[in-house]
Amino acid sequence: MNKLSQPEVLSLLIQLSVMLFTGRLFAEIARKLQQPAVVGEIVAGIMLGPTILGTLEPDWFQHLFPKGNSALVLDGFSQVAVVLLLFTAGLEVDLHIVLRQGRQAFFTSFLGLVVPFALGFAVPLLFPAFFGVGNEKEILLFALFLGTSMAITALPVIARVLMDLGMFKSPMGMLVIASAMIDDIVGWLIFSVLLGWIGKDIQHVTLMQTLVLTVTFTVVTLTLGRSIINRILPWTNKNLAWPGGLLSLSLAFCFLAAAFTEYIGIHAIFGAFVIGIALGDSEHLSERAKEIVHQFINNIFAPLFFVAIGLKVNFASNFDLWLTLAIVAIAFAGKIIGSGLGTRLGGFSWRESAAAGFGMNARGAMEIILGLVALENKLINERIFVSLVIMALVTSMASGPLMKWALRKKIPAQKPAG
Repeated sequence: MNKLSQPEVLSLLIQLSVMLFTGRLFAEIARKLQQPAVVGEIVAGIMLGPTILGTLEPDWFQHLFPKGNSALVLDGFSQVAVVLLLFTAGLEVDLHIVLRQGRQAFFTSFLGLVVPFALGFAVPLLFPAFFGVGNEKEILLFALFLGTSMAITALPVIARVLMDLGMFKSPMGMLVIASAMIDDIVGWLIFSVLLGWIGKDIQHVTLMQTLVLTVTFTVVTLTLGRSIINRILPWTNKNLAWPGGLLSLSLAFCFLAAAFTEYIGIHAIFGAFVIGIALGDSEHLSERAKEIVHQFINNIFAPLFFVAIGLKVNFASNFDLWLTLAIVAIAFAGKIIGSGLGTRLGGFSWRESAAAGFGMNARGAMEIILGLVALENKLINERIFVSLVIMALVTSMASGPLMKWALRKKIPAQKPAG
């Protein structure tokens, strides 16, 4: 039986230690600068990866991150981390909020999905050589990918920005959250089907079967699955040790759903996302329980994943200024115009509509996850991936300040406590 050798175990443990320590250090620096922790964690990976350490001290880099079995196990950690991150993103989705917003959320989410998707889809079709894609099938697949990546938002980032502005429970805040939820559900469904289309050597199901099974899985999980979860959770809270029992059961559901969607030819992250929605929407899952799950995943697995992003590619040698500027421009234009117009049609002022567009423009972790999955499936190259990561960071960092600027006359001054 194959197993890790003693030097490989030692190497893996040192890698995990260095990645967690460095990720936490730079995450805290990012927080001090009022930026999302993910920004610091990716910077930590760039420092440890081929961009900085690999360039300045290549021997140190090769010694710290050697190729072999330990690298394979580390990649396994990253795969588990990305599944868990999408699970926590699903927990953020509240279907009751979506239903309450009704017509207004429909306008904002629909235009906030269609306009950026159409823009991201059209530009590569018109200028395929600029993006480095060749034959007709590659152009079509890349156009579908870029359109989808422009449509997806970063719900956790948006929620944090709204909380910081004291607008999370406001009518506009709820509208932005509901619209982001809808866009993410539809966007991840499209992307998962796209991955099935490009082929992952799944011989036991056809593309049509994958589509039918995906839609069926989503509908059943969010209806019958929610009902079953609502029966299981009270028993769990009453009879199992808290919070250990709830945590174990939640992650068991997560991995089972992820395994099912991986089996039918859709990426495992979609199953984790959908079961996260079903579980997070249960009235028996308290906010305290959600917070425990978030803390467990966001402080252990998230840093490992985002630090590992910097280890994947050389950000300096693969940086393309014009390509990055083009992707950033497409991202800003599509989301701000689409979501802004949709919010305006919902009855809000132009200033509030602009703020909603700026808020919906935050991509953050979700865009990076999508880019990495596409890179691993050879749907994009390293240059596109680096540009997408930079775009995700820029949109996340700009979202809060731009919303604050758009609403500068709407946000009341905070009175000191007491």
